[in-house]
Amino acid sequence: MTAPRRAPRSRAWTPQDAERKLLSLELFGMRFGLDRMRRLLTALGSPQEAFRSVHVVGTNGKSSTTRMIAAILERHGLRTGSYLSPHLTSFAERVRVGDDDSSPQAFAGAVERAAAAAAKVERTLRAPPGEAGWSAGDRVTQFELLTASAYWLLAEAGVDVAVVEAGLGGRYDATNVLDSSVAVLTNVGLEHTRWLGPTVTDIAREKLEVVRSGSTLVVGAGLHPEALALAREVCAQRGARLVAARADPGVDVHAAGEFQRWNFALARAAAEAFLGPLDEQAVRAAAARVTVPGRFQVVAQAPVTIVDGAHNPGGMAALAGALRAYLAGRRLVACVSVLDDKDAAGMLRELLPLCAEVVFTANSNPRALPPATLESLSRQLGGPPARTVPAPHAALQAAREAAGPDGVAVATGSIYLVGDLLR
Repeated sequence: MTAPRRAPRSRAWTPQDAERKLLSLELFGMRFGLDRMRRLLTALGSPQEAFRSVHVVGTNGKSSTTRMIAAILERHGLRTGSYLSPHLTSFAERVRVGDDDSSPQAFAGAVERAAAAAAKVERTLRAPPGEAGWSAGDRVTQFELLTASAYWLLAEAGVDVAVVEAGLGGRYDATNVLDSSVAVLTNVGLEHTRWLGPTVTDIAREKLEVVRSGSTLVVGAGLHPEALALAREVCAQRGARLVAARADPGVDVHAAGEFQRWNFALARAAAEAFLGPLDEQAVRAAAARVTVPGRFQVVAQAPVTIVDGAHNPGGMAALAGALRAYLAGRRLVACVSVLDDKDAAGMLRELLPLCAEVVFTANSNPRALPPATLESLSRQLGGPPARTVPAPHAALQAAREAAGPDGVAVATGSIYLVGDLLR
């Protein structure tokens, strides 16, 4: 008698499979709401319940602050994970355990599992029999799939605590399914007004929806007065404790730029809110070690070449402040690309006064503004001599040559430009 043939086992997903799946979901865009996310996590076995968490929201500085909080907690003996967005060169960079990015294969396995759960969820969201089709809005989004994959991977890694950066806003962001004992608000600026509202108060209200009853909210030094007033109100309503971080971290910080000292001071306050009194030696060790790729990152010398993902006026103002302290009279030439939904004029107003010349370029995101449009805007703003070089690597090389061996070249304006240059 012939033995029955076994069905062949499907192969495990490769990193390329995971990336293809995630990129395919870009076609469906963003859709806010937590119902799909909750169903997806239930189908995955509720991995977000396996660890404690610190939730980081804000307009600028989220990724830096998230990395810094994780570094401090790790050096206090906790197995710590983190979830970041966006990434520079690989989706796997978004999930970290300790000081390391997740391995591409482990990340691919998490995406495969989450995608299988998403398929089950989407079947439950189909229209009842007799109704035509089903809404594209019922499809699990890219960010939801990424976030579910991250939570599953962090749970599998056995982390004690995860430091999680929100993607956009807070109230309806896919990350906002956590019951975090500590929330962190870095700052609030006028960005994403289409989704979050037209005023600082509107935007702060959306971000502060991550604050849980009885938790602690830690806010950055210099928080906008309207946002701070609302933070006090929200904490009073929810019985939450409000902690304002100092501007100075009290230790030397390896990450370059004065803004990183502010971020580390906030991270220190958040870690203390989570743990209680901190070990000063552990704090110093974290400050001396933590790095933030793509943020005031020196990638070459002669001339000094810096890449920085500043992509809104607040981020560009922070970069400009760091550059003023760094230049010491040296010639600065900028290589700039900006997406079409950003405040390009506000960003250029911060950067152009420091520049001897600007090279405008494109990036891999289809929403990148044409370099010629940026050059025209720079001219209207009274900027320095400018030209366009469409290819990012060629544009940065042109900026380096214009800066000269004793000058400084900086590539900025979009995280996508930085990713293109580092890839």
